[in-house]
Amino acid sequence: MPAPPPTLTLCPVPPASPAPALPLYQQIAQTLAQLIHSGTFKAGQRLPSVRETALTQGVSISTAMQAFRQLEEQGLVQARPKAGYFVKRAQRIAQPGLSAPPQRSFLLERQSRSEAFALLHQPGDRASFGGFTPESSDLFDDERLRVAMGRASRVHRRSLTEYNKADAGRPALRAAVAQRALHLGCGFDASDIVITASCTQAVSLCLRAVTQPGDVVALESPTFFGYLDLIESQGLRVLEIPTHPATGLSLPALELALDTQPVKAVLAAPTLSNPLGSVMPLSAKQRLVQLLARRQVPLIEDVVFNDLLAGDERRKAAKAYDTEGNVMICGSFAKTLTPGIRLGWVAAGRWRDAIATHKRLQGAATNVVLEEALADLLTQGSYEAHLRRLTAHMRQRRNEARHLIAHHFPPGTRVSNPPSGDTLWLELNPAIGCMDLFRRCASEGITFGPGELFTATDRYRNCLRLNFSGPWNAVTMQALARIGEIARQMLERPAASPTPPVLRRA
Repeated sequence: MPAPPPTLTLCPVPPASPAPALPLYQQIAQTLAQLIHSGTFKAGQRLPSVRETALTQGVSISTAMQAFRQLEEQGLVQARPKAGYFVKRAQRIAQPGLSAPPQRSFLLERQSRSEAFALLHQPGDRASFGGFTPESSDLFDDERLRVAMGRASRVHRRSLTEYNKADAGRPALRAAVAQRALHLGCGFDASDIVITASCTQAVSLCLRAVTQPGDVVALESPTFFGYLDLIESQGLRVLEIPTHPATGLSLPALELALDTQPVKAVLAAPTLSNPLGSVMPLSAKQRLVQLLARRQVPLIEDVVFNDLLAGDERRKAAKAYDTEGNVMICGSFAKTLTPGIRLGWVAAGRWRDAIATHKRLQGAATNVVLEEALADLLTQGSYEAHLRRLTAHMRQRRNEARHLIAHHFPPGTRVSNPPSGDTLWLELNPAIGCMDLFRRCASEGITFGPGELFTATDRYRNCLRLNFSGPWNAVTMQALARIGEIARQMLERPAASPTPPVLRRA
């Protein structure tokens, strides 16, 4: 019998066995260190006072003092008599003032980012683990889709020669989405729903409804690179919040950010976040909604992956706990039903009319035939059974991938263990630069998502995301093993110019 794979742990916090909780002062110090590293607090800027920190964190003055002393020992802050603590380390990213013109983030201007995007999908690739939409035909029922499309084309054939005058979308699809939202714990009326061209467009419309250029948007770190592109394109600024690979967004870190920064919106995927695959516990989702409601900061919630937790109570959306209309929920069925129909939807509460107006002004009318076909597919009784099969299928892929990683990647590699979804997040030895690994693999026709794509800072240089929504066969399995072999070679024979060190994690 083959030897069992070595034990793998989550990145960046090993959860294989419950670890003892850090002392409170260390937790506070880690949160402040993260905000310093991300540029939220700039060089020379005064940090919250010891007394204020003790009050907001619910700890004693002595505990807060210990946290600041730890930061001082790390060389991050310095104490000034009768003035408080100030950031000592110079920051890599300048944060513009509120009155300054929007400034492009450091990462989005880097050549490495453009290079990675250009190489993610090349014709003739041996294997691609860099995708973000499912491409494997064995995950979906092509025949059922063909029948639904044919029926919609016949019944609504005149729509192909007319403009779609329904700005919010076809009534049949809006009703179908409202019915499906019950599985997320949400009770919507069909009139609450606006149909969009994709979930990405839904998020974009929400950002336009609640922000203006120069505003600050808080989001998970690491985060989906599509979010960074949206924020960049709208002239907004990024504030990254530490995220646990198992339990998601750090609420203490978010609360501190809200207390110290002019955050105008929070964009997050509390369920199966991309790329970590983290899932916030239901109690944490409720606290997130309450925290933002108290401060009147809207939450834009992406639920595109929630249905991959079919049969799991954690599928429930944060929106289910929203009693004040402060959560804008966005979704699509491209990950679960058919990637070819990328239609999305949004239930934006009091911003519903603003969303519909922005959609109309952008000339982003959706296709009637596609809407009617999707409504047909969603209301077929077999959809929930399909979700359960898909969820089990993706879990099997995840387990097989983790087994390969355990046997072929360098010792010490840490990998996430999400309950479902189609991605894994890996942290390699800090001596391995994943952009260098990416270039070497791309030369052999193998691609993945380098960690630098998933942040607006220069963190995660030794991390990468693997996506398994494409074909899964002997060729792709061999390609995954090959990534690990190349990483091992890099560790044994490091390049002449070392990869810049990764920033200390908070």
